[in-house]
Amino acid sequence: MSEAPTTADGGPDSPGFWLWHATLRWQREIAAALAPFDLTHAQFVLLACAWWLNGRGEVPNQQELARQAGTDVKMTSQLVRKLEAKGLLDRETDPQDTRARRLRITARGTELARSAVVAVEEVDAAFFGPAGRAAGLDGRTVTSLLRHLAGPGGPR
Repeated sequence: MSEAPTTADGGPDSPGFWLWHATLRWQREIAAALAPFDLTHAQFVLLACAWWLNGRGEVPNQQELARQAGTDVKMTSQLVRKLEAKGLLDRETDPQDTRARRLRITARGTELARSAVVAVEEVDAAFFGPAGRAAGLDGRTVTSLLRHLAGPGGPR
């Protein structure tokens, strides 16, 4: 039986293995930053995307919000209802399609989104900054790499 390839520090020589562990660490740090706002990470992403889209003058339906966030449409629907129950989003009937609901962030949702985005950006800077600098990369290059890894069909 052959031995699994390892790195000099004894860990598996697999970028996917390390990406998995980095993702878990980043998710724990994001969850901790969002706890004071009573938001899960998925709720935050949907709220922030709705805020961003509304700020561009767009009033997305749930499918458009899911596409922007990269989330499953059914899960998006469930989380949008939770955000609506918290008073952070309003769902309005689409005049062009009465089956669809347009999403508009509330004043309370806007205030919470602004504060939560600052907290998440602080986590991102603390998480990605040192790793990028250790690899000789600036923030834009790290973001460019991550966009490339995310592949086509990502957010607008």
